[in-house]
Amino acid sequence: MRNTAKLSTAVLAAGALTFGLTACGSGSDSASSSSDYSGPLVVAASPTPHAEILNYVKDNLAKKAGLDLEVKEFQDYIVPNTATEDGSVDANYFQNQPYLDDFNAKRGTHIVPVVTVHLEPLGLYSHKIKKADALKSGATIAVPNDAVNEARALKLLAANGLITLKDGAGNEATPQDIAKNPKNLKFKEVEAAQTARSLDDVDVAVVNGNYAISAGIKPAKDALVLESAKNSPYGNFLAVKKGNEKDPRVKKLAKLLTSPEVKKFIEDKYQGSVIPSF
Repeated sequence: MRNTAKLSTAVLAAGALTFGLTACGSGSDSASSSSDYSGPLVVAASPTPHAEILNYVKDNLAKKAGLDLEVKEFQDYIVPNTATEDGSVDANYFQNQPYLDDFNAKRGTHIVPVVTVHLEPLGLYSHKIKKADALKSGATIAVPNDAVNEARALKLLAANGLITLKDGAGNEATPQDIAKNPKNLKFKEVEAAQTARSLDDVDVAVVNGNYAISAGIKPAKDALVLESAKNSPYGNFLAVKKGNEKDPRVKKLAKLLTSPEVKKFIEDKYQGSVIPSF
């Protein structure tokens, strides 16, 4: 993608290691007191649609607003937060509130949301069947293996009558929290980024919207069932390390990301597969 820095697996691993070392030596829960707001604003993002949206801002809106924006793509859901925590990047754009709450609690990071931009409905997809009710007994479903997205996947299946979850199953629900499984469905837990790639190996897969789009899937058209956008807690937002919300570059980007121009770009490009949340 034009004007976008793509990071190799080795670089991502180095970033994660750097975070591990710095986290052990720091007890700070906010940004450095010697804040430096000069230079470009470096934002970590998932390739689709986050980096695409940011690059639209960079190419069409940033210069007029006086913002120097640099976009770095990450394929995973971990390093963007650890890199934001250790200062390798200034901000990130890839996640929702339940995921961030779980991440901060488990990893001791101090990432906070700035502004919500869009929702990517989670969907159930298949290369083998055309309707969800055609699932046979004993079918295998691939689901994301991180706590929040797995729970979200199970809630999608429950909302469409494929399973029933136990009372009180929340944002960390796993297959062990299934109360009723009338089709005796089997669950294959894989990394979220691998769910779309697993479609040839399983009967169906629950795939995050960004990974579906990256795989050439059109959620609004191809999903057997699609997550409802109504009252969803899963809007994706721009986020920073606590204390950096006042960065004037962040404020400029937040305003641009929620502009009429970006709303139109999202609606025109993604045709309902990504939904503006502002």
